[in-house]
Amino acid sequence: MKGNCFFAVFLLGLALFVSSCGGGGQASRDKSSATGWKYNDPEWGGFEKVDYQGQITGPNLVLIEGGTFTMGLTQQDVTYEWNNIPRRVTVSSFYMDETEVSNINYREYIYWLNRVYKSYPEVFRAALPDTLVWREELAYNEPFVETYFRYPSYDEYPVVGVSWLQAVEYCKWRTNRVNEMILIEKGILNPNPDQVDAENFNTNAYLAGQYQGNVRKNLEDLQSGGERAVRFEDGILLPEYRLPTEAEWEYAALSLKGKQSENKDELITDRRNFPWDGAGVRYKRRDKFMGQIMANFKRSQGDYMGMAGKLNDHAHIPAPVRSYYPNDFGLYNMGGNVAEWVADLYRPLTLTTLRDVENHDLNPFRGNEFQELMLDESGNPVEKDSIGQLRYQMVSDSAVEFRENYNRGDVKTYRDDDDELIKYQYGKSSLINDKSRVYKGGSWADRLFWLSPGARRFKDEDKSDRTIGFRCAMTRTGGPEGNEDAGGLEFKRDMPKPDRSIK
Repeated sequence: MKGNCFFAVFLLGLALFVSSCGGGGQASRDKSSATGWKYNDPEWGGFEKVDYQGQITGPNLVLIEGGTFTMGLTQQDVTYEWNNIPRRVTVSSFYMDETEVSNINYREYIYWLNRVYKSYPEVFRAALPDTLVWREELAYNEPFVETYFRYPSYDEYPVVGVSWLQAVEYCKWRTNRVNEMILIEKGILNPNPDQVDAENFNTNAYLAGQYQGNVRKNLEDLQSGGERAVRFEDGILLPEYRLPTEAEWEYAALSLKGKQSENKDELITDRRNFPWDGAGVRYKRRDKFMGQIMANFKRSQGDYMGMAGKLNDHAHIPAPVRSYYPNDFGLYNMGGNVAEWVADLYRPLTLTTLRDVENHDLNPFRGNEFQELMLDESGNPVEKDSIGQLRYQMVSDSAVEFRENYNRGDVKTYRDDDDELIKYQYGKSSLINDKSRVYKGGSWADRLFWLSPGARRFKDEDKSDRTIGFRCAMTRTGGPEGNEDAGGLEFKRDMPKPDRSIK
């Protein structure tokens, strides 16, 4: 018995010694490494440090682990435009929708707009897709005008007839609905289907204190001893849903992680022309799926789906969003079905513009319009607008005149007309203008060339088409590998400190 007691005392002493000496224990995480002051303690001022477990994955999103790749054309330039010269870039980790946004997803959106904005029916009308895109002068497509978007047979088909501007607004709406649902599931807000006009949940308005909602139980406020609303620093609310950049979309479509060597080193064994292996479009593995088509596209003139009794892609128009085989990131229809809007403003990438792109090889993107909150005299956001959104304004050029990293608020047209060889005379020698937006991926009505991730086309941001849809993306905060696999980070933490003594 005495031996057991002695052993227990020994273990307790050992534990106390380890906890007092260890640099990574709970005690060290409960106080500041800079000042020694305690976190989350009202007696020490109440400064809060959350026990953050990492960014959660929003509905329908897939984590795309970032990396380097060769962006640009991967096959012969049959259009002889040569406006997408291959170059090496790196894309940060991000999230992307597993599928294209479907008709039922978009109908939920316009239903919400119609239900909430009672005094502003124009908001609902502005969001409606253009179903007349199905009309053709020498084809009988009139049934699709009435049925494709509304009839339940097409619920899980990708929405089309949506402009770039409409897609951007959908992303904003989705951000707010997902974050509202997070607060409801956390027990902070109660469901409130009676929101009307400006009194609807908007993430930024909520964080700015301009929307309270039907509160169930707020968080404890350690400073005052009362309670408070959720703050951005709590890590509870997600970043915004948005359109992917062209670089993100192309990287996700190629999914080159499936071409790594067996040793999982940095060696890519083969290049890819499409989101799948090989130069063809049929499944090659020797199993029951061998020979099946990999995407929905137009095989040849007048051949949209093959012959009766042996259809090839089983779709004369778009197919359901979870059709065919997902790529190595788990994304469906990154080639074919519908082409997809991306965030970028379109400009040809030629040898004369490559010099600028080479200096922006991490997350390249064209289309920035830097904005800032409109503030009152006290430095607080001005009152939200009539539909519940905070008010923003373009950063003025004078406000950033002396900055080194940028000196204009609107840089969409960066270096346009700086070179005699770079001039876009819209309507005279070019169709390129400041509303031209990139779309990628090819569609059910396109030939195989356009299914290559490097292929790119453009259309005005306020126009739509029966062959163009979209999917959403979201920025990944924190480590690039996700929450479950931080092995590289842990390895770095646990490495022994170098011996810098003189020998």
